[in-house]
Amino acid sequence: MELKELLQFIEAQDERLKKYFGDHADQEKRILTRTVKLSEELGELCDEVLTFNSMQRKQKLDSHDKENLPKEFADVIITALLLARAMDVDMEKALEGRIEELEKRYR
Repeated sequence: MELKELLQFIEAQDERLKKYFGDHADQEKRILTRTVKLSEELGELCDEVLTFNSMQRKQKLDSHDKENLPKEFADVIITALLLARAMDVDMEKALEGRIEELEKRYR
């Protein structure tokens, strides 16, 4: 998947979420809600990382679905992009700039 396709999905998902939960005019509320949601998704990813490293109780390890880890990575990325959209961050530009900075750092 190309970045442009991902950002188009984010735009469509944003519209779906607005229809599903209501398009509240309160932008601050939307930003705070998405920030909390990102924290939730990050927590779920952390749980999967612990499981990946067998650092969970046996009962949890025994019932673990290995398909969860990539899904949680995806959830974190999607939620972060939805938050960026709510805050009018141009992610394509942000990523390009940050990648350029990192490239320079390690040359």
